[in-house]
Parts: sequence; C-alpha cells; structure tokens
Amino acid sequence: MKLAFAMRPQPGAIPAQGHTRSLAARCRFVALVALLVGGLLYLFLCLFFVMHQRQFQYTLGGTRSTPEAAAAAGFAEVKVATEDGERLDGWWLPPPAGRGVVLFLHGTPGTVPNQVWRLSQLQHSGLGILAIDWRGYGGSTGQPSEWGLRADARAGFDFIRAAAPQSRIAVFGESLGTGPAVALARDRPVAGILLNAPYASVRRLYELRGPTLPYRWLLTDQFDSEALIGAVGVPVMILHGTADPAIPVDEARRLYAAAQEPKTIIVVEGAGHLDAWEGGGEGPALAALARWTTPEGAAPR
Repeated sequence: MKLAFAMRPQPGAIPAQGHTRSLAARCRFVALVALLVGGLLYLFLCLFFVMHQRQFQYTLGGTRSTPEAAAAAGFAEVKVATEDGERLDGWWLPPPAGRGVVLFLHGTPGTVPNQVWRLSQLQHSGLGILAIDWRGYGGSTGQPSEWGLRADARAGFDFIRAAAPQSRIAVFGESLGTGPAVALARDRPVAGILLNAPYASVRRLYELRGPTLPYRWLLTDQFDSEALIGAVGVPVMILHGTADPAIPVDEARRLYAAAQEPKTIIVVEGAGHLDAWEGGGEGPALAALARWTTPEGAAPR
C-alpha cells in the first residue's frame, strides 16, 4: 500500500503564483495613481498658465510720462484716444513741412520715457515722430491684450493723420511692438514697416522656450505676424541679431520669407536683442524711413 503525504503550507507563506499576481496588481495601482497625479498636475499647470498668461507677456506700469520729461527730449506730451475709450501717453514731434512721420511702437518692459536714446536717434531722420505707451504701461489707461495693442497702434496712426494730414506715415516696431506694427499695415495705409528684433509668432516662442503645453489652445494673444505679413503690400525692413537671447534670429527669417517684395533683412552677426540697430542697421533704417515717407513725386532728402 502506497502512502501519500500532503505538505501543509507554513503559516504566512504565499504561493509563488499568487505573490506574482499581487505584486503586478500593486504596480498597476501605483502606476495608475502616478498617472492620475501627473494628469492633475499638468491640468493645474495649464489652468495656471491660462489665468496668468498676460502677466507673463506684458510688464505693466513702468516710468510714467511727464510734460517736463517730454520737453527735455524735444517732444510735446500728448494724450491719444483709442476707439474703445482708453487714453494713451504719447510723445509728439511734428514733422517739418513736406516731411513724413514715424509711429514708434516700443517693446516690453519699458515705456516711452525709457526710449529717449532711441527717439534721439530717430530725430536724426528729420521726420516727425509719435511714440506711444501701450495701454496699461506708464500712465496709459486700460489693460493690454493683442486686440488692445492693435487698437493702440491704430489710435497712434489716426492721431498723426489728424495732426499732420499731408504727411505719409511709416511704422517702426521693436520686439513686442513688431506684432502690432504688422497688424497696423493691414488696418491703415502705412508707407512702410521697420521691424527691429521681430517674432514671427509669439505662440511659437512659447513652444520653443516654455514648458510643454498646448499653447495653440491656451494662448489668447498669439501675435501671429507670419500669418498677416503676406497680405501687407508696403515695403518691409527687418533688423535682427544672431545672438538675440529673447527672440531667435530664425523668427526674423521666417517673417522675411513670408513677406512680399519689396523687403529687406539685415542680420547682424553677434548682435543681441535690439542691438542690430547699433550693429549697422541704423543707417539703412533711417534711409528707408525717409524714402518711404517722401511725398509722391518728390526726391528723397
């Protein structure tokens, strides 16, 4: 007779197969929790960006304009009314008889009183000048947005047209101001566009430099100049430096490729943000502004 012996499991012992299933279940649970937490954190990051995006894009406040500061720089302080009821600080230099006017749109941060050095260089052109502070900057009322900055640029153009109705108007945008400058050429009959350190798209700058977020759907003020400039039928000049830490030079090249003729791009090797002007762009830029704003039939001065 054969005897069969059954081995009883020791207390606390877990069969190997059951142990494997239990470990796999725990791993799945941990992975699910981690995925859920990660998803919630990503959603929070998206919501945080949506709520604070304009704080990231615009630097409000800054040095306020005063009549004394404007006069010391050779300008008169003016208030420019927008179509939606805001009032912008502006510095105005009327043009000599028979000359044109430059509408200067600055970048961020900073305000018109911080641009005295650039305005002094523009005065060498012999043209009239209007420089405006964006809504929310300096003493200008309102809060900035893409639509609002476009309205501010239109208001600046309309102020010049009322104050100097015989003058042709060119627009000069720097950095942030390049987007509204391009849009203005779609909205008003500007004589030409000068862009120093422009972006082709603010959204793409976020995609290049910011955390990985769906900016196409989250970003309200995308400033897609590349999509607009192809329909602009006036001369365009672009200045940019290859060492610009804020806006890559490829952005300028993209914008140039999308623009119609006549167009010019001046790329300055080793120049930083806005420094292409001092690196060789000033002379050609001032000559272009004078040429664009020369009355029809008159020889450039």
